[in-house]
Amino acid sequence: MTEVATAHTAELGSGTLSAARSLLDDAFGGEFTDSDWEHSLGGVHALLWREGELVGHGAVVQRRLIHGGRALRAGYVEGVGVRPDQRHRGNGVALMTALERVVRRAYDLGALSSTEEALGFYAALGWQRWVGPSFALTPEGVIRTREDDGGIHVLPVAETLDLAGDLTCDWRDGDLW
Repeated sequence: MTEVATAHTAELGSGTLSAARSLLDDAFGGEFTDSDWEHSLGGVHALLWREGELVGHGAVVQRRLIHGGRALRAGYVEGVGVRPDQRHRGNGVALMTALERVVRRAYDLGALSSTEEALGFYAALGWQRWVGPSFALTPEGVIRTREDDGGIHVLPVAETLDLAGDLTCDWRDGDLW
């Protein structure tokens, strides 16, 4: 039996959070950093359980994105991963369906930064690739983030977006996008 549950970070016990972190370490082949994990905390988690075992995780956290002269409330998707032996069974779609429900009910738009391997997955779910230039608001001012161009996806909810326009994210430690 498979179940997707959603809960805020504050509602999850240390055992569940540890299991989620371990799952993401496995899902990303040891490339999931402490900063990546921190970015996944403080919002709503989607947890995919199969026969009592955690096999998938994703989270939506609030961020501010600047576009078209406005600061938009974005549901930013983080830490999406499925245990390697459970991939290609619809588990990623189930996680994203739960996360998109949160985004659509609470935010102006959804946004995420994708790995190269997952670009087609997000596109197939209807997420739109941002084709304009990306920036970040940092303690030193606004900087260009060329290395993130092409990997950012958005899910418009309550806003009309110019996908070829500028998109600026708020500051955080670690990966900016």
